[in-house]
Amino acid sequence: MAAVEPARLVRRSLSRRGGRLSVRLGAERLELRVDRVWSVAVGKAALAMAAGLHEVAPEVGGIAIAPAGGEPPCPAAARFRILPGEHPVPDVASFASTRALLAALRARPRKEAVLLLLSGGASSLLEAPARGLRRADLRSLGRWLLRSGLPIASANAIRKHASAVKGGGLLRQAAPRPIVTLALSDVPGDDLSVIGSGPAVPDPTTYADALAAWERARGADQGPTAVLRHLRAGAAGRRPETVSPGEPIARAARAAVIGSNRTALAGARREARRRGFRVLGPVLRLGGEARECAARLVARLPARPSEPVCVLGGGETTVAIPARAGRGGRSQELALAAALALPPGWALLAAGTDGVDGPTPAAGAFADAGVRRVGLRALRRALDAHDAYGLLAPRGHVLRTGPTGTNVMDLVIAIHPGR
Repeated sequence: MAAVEPARLVRRSLSRRGGRLSVRLGAERLELRVDRVWSVAVGKAALAMAAGLHEVAPEVGGIAIAPAGGEPPCPAAARFRILPGEHPVPDVASFASTRALLAALRARPRKEAVLLLLSGGASSLLEAPARGLRRADLRSLGRWLLRSGLPIASANAIRKHASAVKGGGLLRQAAPRPIVTLALSDVPGDDLSVIGSGPAVPDPTTYADALAAWERARGADQGPTAVLRHLRAGAAGRRPETVSPGEPIARAARAAVIGSNRTALAGARREARRRGFRVLGPVLRLGGEARECAARLVARLPARPSEPVCVLGGGETTVAIPARAGRGGRSQELALAAALALPPGWALLAAGTDGVDGPTPAAGAFADAGVRRVGLRALRRALDAHDAYGLLAPRGHVLRTGPTGTNVMDLVIAIHPGR
């Protein structure tokens, strides 16, 4: 994952000039006084991103919220207060750490700027209920959204309108302090208002958008009723909206994406070429049901290539999980579905860049001729039961990396050695 090493990407975005910290935001550069910068790092890459900041400006401190036990020791620990959280559903630690962060933020000098280092998983790690909702409501919402089959932008439209810190909520809590966000994108399209549910940027969605997304969800009648009532009250004008792009407070937000799935794909392309593979065609953009993405990918694989070739895919799929299901994740399900139709000689890896695929210890799975030996009937039975891990793990066809300390969605790499 060197291509998306969070610390390196943060270092590339910052430079130190005496007592000033220069932040590169695309074509724009923002100059901040180092002694007036306080940092918040949230997400699976929080500690690694904080380490990158520490290398450039070691006197800058702050708070980091990261998955408990999910990342290596942080060189910035002496300056950062490190707090735990849970993913993919917020837990007691997520709520307690967010309360502690907000209390620390309110105590900071009003002349400071906040540097937010944001990465995948932040939607669950940084959480506080909107007025009128309880923490239990948001936990129920998180579990329901995992089964909803909604794309991430739609799911996060709902999350933002049930939260006090999403959809620009952190920006509102920090006012009048400006917030500068450097983000690693874990969402298709790299939309800053979707990454981590956009805590420090304006939100273009409304309560009406959140309600429309709810109605499109699988099991819409099974979502937490307290949240649904809240969304309906907001759509009727009885709840304050999230921070809209036209609000004056939105001018206090500056943000840039410093790493994404494209960064990882560029690294995979370079490595494939270094190993002698010709990379075929454009990258397949993964989105929608994992099985459908597998079918699209397999359809692009030539039956008998004359030379070593590679096909790449990147993005994020969905899997609608019923109440009773086996074990697996979206990448393992994609690999299992692809195994049903892989042309001879092809091998495929589908994996999450965070090293975690669903509620399993695997990052993803391999598909090749060896998987087919269990028989098509067994493959289809495991696929229908959403039990990819149960079938693939005992046969050594899963990839285990442990948490990688980053998250830029998923990669699929298919290779053929040629004739």
